[in-house]
Amino acid sequence: MIVRNLKDCEASERKVVTETWDSTRMILKEDQMGFSFNITTIYAGTETHIWYQNHLESVYCMSGNGEIETLADGKIYKIEPGTLYILDKNDEHMLRGGTEDMKMACVFNPPLTGREVHDENGVYPADLA
Repeated sequence: MIVRNLKDCEASERKVVTETWDSTRMILKEDQMGFSFNITTIYAGTETHIWYQNHLESVYCMSGNGEIETLADGKIYKIEPGTLYILDKNDEHMLRGGTEDMKMACVFNPPLTGREVHDENGVYPADLA
C-alpha cells in the first residue's frame, strides 16, 4: 500500500512550479500503477499552450474557474468546480486561468516520471525508459 499526504508531497521534489501553473505529482511512473495522479493549480489570469502528444489526460476541477479552448476547432469550454475534461485524442489546447486560481486533479496515461514541463510545443516528452 502507498499512502501519501498532499502537504508532504508539496514540500518535496514532487512539486513542479512554472510561471502559469504548479503541479504536485502524487503518483508517478516509479509507483508502477500504470497512471500518474497530480494536483495542479492553474494560476488566475494565465494562458498555457498544451499538446500532450504522448499522453492522455483527464482533469477534474475542484475549485476556481477558467476555460479550455481546443485549437483544432476553436471551441471554448468553461471550467468551474465539478467540471471534468478528458483529452482523449491528444487534443492541442489553450488552458486559461480565470479570475481565481483553478485547483485540478489530473490523471495521466502513460504515467509521468515527475519532472516534466511543457516544451516549446506544449508537449511533455515520452518516457521511453
